Amino acid sequence: MHGDQATIRRILTELGDTWAVVGLSANRQRAAYRVAEVLQSYGKRIIPVHPKAEAVHGEVGYPSLAAVPFTVDVVDVFVRSDLAGAVADEAVTIGAKAVWFQLGVTDDDAYHRTRTAGLDMVMDRCPAIEIPRLG
Repeated sequence: MHGDQATIRRILTELGDTWAVVGLSANRQRAAYRVAEVLQSYGKRIIPVHPKAEAVHGEVGYPSLAAVPFTVDVVDVFVRSDLAGAVADEAVTIGAKAVWFQLGVTDDDAYHRTRTAGLDMVMDRCPAIEIPRLG
C-alpha cells in the first residue's frame, strides 16, 4: 500500500478542492458514485470523467481528463489496475497535483512515474474512508 498519513492528509486538505473522478458515471450501484457523493459532502467539487460524459451529482461530465477545460487538483481513479497507469500519466500531462488510486487499484510502475513527476500519490485507499478520519 502506498500513501502515508501525511500524504493522505495533504491531498485531502491542502492540494485543492477540484477532484476529477475517473470512472464516475450516473450508475448509483457503483462505488465511484457513492465516493463522489461523500467527497462533495466535504466540500470537494467532483468532475465526472467517463466515456459516456454523463452529468453526475449536478456536475457536467467529460469523456477524458484532457477534455476538462479547467484545472484539476486531484485525479481519483476508479478503473481497473491495468488501465490506471495511463490515467496517472494523463494526470501528470494535465498538471494535476495528485493522483489517488482507489481500493484495489494498484500499479507500482505508475506510482513511481507519478511520484518522479512531482505529484503526490496514494494507491489502494479510499478518500471517502480517509476524509472522515481527519477530524
